[in-house]
Amino acid sequence: MKIFGCLHSVRGATCCENAAESIAERVPALYAEILRKNSIKERDIVSVLFSVTSDLTVLNPATALRRVGFAKDVPLFACAEPFIDGYLPKVIRVLVTYYGIGKPSHVYINGAEALRPDLAAVEP
Repeated sequence: MKIFGCLHSVRGATCCENAAESIAERVPALYAEILRKNSIKERDIVSVLFSVTSDLTVLNPATALRRVGFAKDVPLFACAEPFIDGYLPKVIRVLVTYYGIGKPSHVYINGAEALRPDLAAVEP
């Protein structure tokens, strides 16, 4: 396998309802937008890490991604987001580590823009 570019990480987040349909729709949409916005090919991804707030209990985001055929050969990991007083509820965060070129463009959608308005407002 030839590796081109440098190792990068790009962040993203989406808000979801605690319903399997919501998570199953929004997680793949977030992932697809991260790949599109950053011109990432799945073969260049090292790993994908999800964190989930404690109020989302019905579907693992890694499972949601795999069900639609994404990330078949990509290591996925999900963990619980620590509870912090006043945190934004119903959020799935993602960190995609990949080889590429250029500055990563982060993606915050479906209400998660409130987490990082400074990054969410940037459009390449």
